[in-house]
Amino acid sequence: MKKAFRTLFILLFFWLAIGLFFTNRIMYMKKKDEDFILKREKEAGRFNPDEFESLPKRDVDIPSPFGYTIKALLVEPHQTNRYVIISHGVTENKMNSVKYMNLFLERGFNTLIYDHRRHGESGGKTTSYGHYEKFDLKAVVDWLKQEKGPDLLLGIHGESMGAATMLLYAGLLEDGANFYIADCPFSDFKEQVAHLIKRDFKIFPGLLLPIGDAFLRLRDKYSIRHVSPISAIENIKHPVLFIHSQKDDYILPSMTHDLFEHKQGPKMLYIAEEGVHAQSFNENPDDYKRVVDEFLEKYVHYAYPS
Repeated sequence: MKKAFRTLFILLFFWLAIGLFFTNRIMYMKKKDEDFILKREKEAGRFNPDEFESLPKRDVDIPSPFGYTIKALLVEPHQTNRYVIISHGVTENKMNSVKYMNLFLERGFNTLIYDHRRHGESGGKTTSYGHYEKFDLKAVVDWLKQEKGPDLLLGIHGESMGAATMLLYAGLLEDGANFYIADCPFSDFKEQVAHLIKRDFKIFPGLLLPIGDAFLRLRDKYSIRHVSPISAIENIKHPVLFIHSQKDDYILPSMTHDLFEHKQGPKMLYIAEEGVHAQSFNENPDDYKRVVDEFLEKYVHYAYPS
């Protein structure tokens, strides 16, 4: 009897340890230091402090439906109704979006960059890889449309988790933009987590995933199965440009290929030759800009201003 009790206790402790480890890694993934991000972008030439300070811009506080504040920056050097919202990846913040901001500013768009929940200056206690973030993105879109009027030509650019968030927003909540650019999204969070377990821990994910998912349901009130852009992609009617680096081993490029195949209607695909995860722009800037221009001209009927 004592042996059976001890065995049960060990099993319960083992399950508890696995569940807490799994959910802590997901909910509280270590973020990059904000000073590190700024220094990295500055040293790479993607952030020029003088140019950034000279831009007409204002800080914006947008209420999240979950009770905290989403911190955003609205940059408006152009007299236009063309806007792009930029959604950054996990562990980053809105300063990582400045390079994409500059790309669209050069093309005559105004931009809004913002911090996801639990990132940068925004509130929120956990990261959910698009599950709760998609509702925050809807709040950002709704705020911009209310602020600037309904006749916007609106695009959304997302990178990594930001791209998955964008696809979940457009596929599950509302197809509320005129075009989307999805840079290195995952197609299904369960598959993504399984890939990382095999890659990083060299173990079969079959046992860990059900235990971890059960704890995630208890602790953060959602399942990893609910975070599946590929399940929502067919609902997106507006044009999507899919981008991925062929050497990405963090989120595999096959995920973007799958999303592209399932997307109905207008779409384009660009697989960058150089760069690992979220490095398509950094390593292939000229090709990246060329593909964005081709996409805008073909589907948004908007050419790079001369």
